[in-house]
Amino acid sequence: MDILLGLLVNVLQEGFIYGIMAIGVYITYKVLDFPDLSVDSTFPLGSCIAAVLITAGVDPWLSCLAAFGCGAIAGCVTGLLHVKLKITDLLSGILVMTGLLSVNLVILDGKAVMPFYNKDTIFNSGFFGTVAGNLSADFRVLVIVAGTCILVKLLLDVYLKTKSGLLLRAAGDNAQYVISLGKNPGTMKIIGLAIGNGCTALAGCILSQQTETANVASGKGMVVMALASVIIGTSLLRKAKFIKATTAVIIGSILYKACLTIAMQLGMPTNYLNFLMAVILTVVLVFNKVFAGRGKNSNVNPTQI
Repeated sequence: MDILLGLLVNVLQEGFIYGIMAIGVYITYKVLDFPDLSVDSTFPLGSCIAAVLITAGVDPWLSCLAAFGCGAIAGCVTGLLHVKLKITDLLSGILVMTGLLSVNLVILDGKAVMPFYNKDTIFNSGFFGTVAGNLSADFRVLVIVAGTCILVKLLLDVYLKTKSGLLLRAAGDNAQYVISLGKNPGTMKIIGLAIGNGCTALAGCILSQQTETANVASGKGMVVMALASVIIGTSLLRKAKFIKATTAVIIGSILYKACLTIAMQLGMPTNYLNFLMAVILTVVLVFNKVFAGRGKNSNVNPTQI
């Protein structure tokens, strides 16, 4: 029983952390219809920022804000390449992802891995560390990451209801409508990419504080994981109208992490983890397409055939 509880807590911990990244990818992939591949490098960017700042004695929560800001800047670069220089969305993401590989190494002073053990993190210091101090280490981490993920979700929900948020959603669905309102859809794309990559870097920052180490290679496969989380959540819960899309992608992240954990517990070698991630995403994409097709067919009036 203790083993199952430990696995459940671990799944929830990582599910909520990656859920923050999934929320960001939801903005770029679902709202803007922009396949942003820079996620694979903005995630470790957040962890590198956290390692350097926390080692220098900066407050860990300020490190989270700095990581979000740096991720947002990277997202802006992706958007500017696409909007201003007319580079395709895929190539824009690839260019930023490639460039950040070097940037991350420079931040860590040429090191691939930078530990910062026994330093203050969001899990053992400050107000939240004090309030949750009576909990065990695992439950303290769970409470803090869940609270942070929910806070990010609520802030994004509020933003999407604002005028700017509505324009952002319109930019992905109907750019001509945004133009008719006298607004630039390209600017909204840049804002969306900034938010998405900011959330991704924030997730990397939080994960690095949990493990107390930064790794420039930690972003491998993140875009696959995030896309799978978004598609799983929005597909499985599409008929639950009372559940918002941002909530659905968090649930999708937890379910995706649970699938990986179950596979590992069944004895699958860790060398096949990335392969399993690709397989899960492929299956989800196929089923999503099948169910979407059925949904469209069910709306057809038989008298019109």
